[in-house]
Amino acid sequence: MSDDPDFAPISDADWPAALADMHAGFAGGLNVYRTMAHHPALLRAWSQLREHVVNRSALGRQRLEVVILRCGVRLGSDYEWSQHVIRARLYGLSDARIVSLRGPLSEMEPEDRILAGAVDELFADRALGRATQTALAALVGKEGVLDLIATVGFYSTLGYMLNSFQTPLDDEIRHALSANPIGDGSA
Repeated sequence: MSDDPDFAPISDADWPAALADMHAGFAGGLNVYRTMAHHPALLRAWSQLREHVVNRSALGRQRLEVVILRCGVRLGSDYEWSQHVIRARLYGLSDARIVSLRGPLSEMEPEDRILAGAVDELFADRALGRATQTALAALVGKEGVLDLIATVGFYSTLGYMLNSFQTPLDDEIRHALSANPIGDGSA
């Protein structure tokens, strides 16, 4: 076991044999998972939760991206913010709507205010108050409330890793944002 604290994304040449079957999928595609690949058992266990949070959430694609973008803001994770600007655009969010998620709740669309407010409440209070639970349940249902909490936990863990190890932004994300920067100039 190496005690070298280097957690740089693992290259193709050094990809762990224990994760050979995951290399061609999500795990080999992004630096965040190439970083997590330093712990093959963790990445393998992570994959099932990732599948639910990313692809099966009751929040739906646009609402999920709102939640993830606000998590990126709250975590101070440029990696998560940049990665999900690209995804949010793919799922139809306008740049104005995306940029609003960096600012105060009062400047967001009403639905985004509820979602981002819930994210903020989880970061600040480590719980959702009853009024927030009620507003969220009316918007996304009970499963959506649970998926929002799980998403915040999931992306917080990723953000802690990204920030701790200063994981570099993936080249394709950097190039996409260079070609089409987000309106606030922060990409």
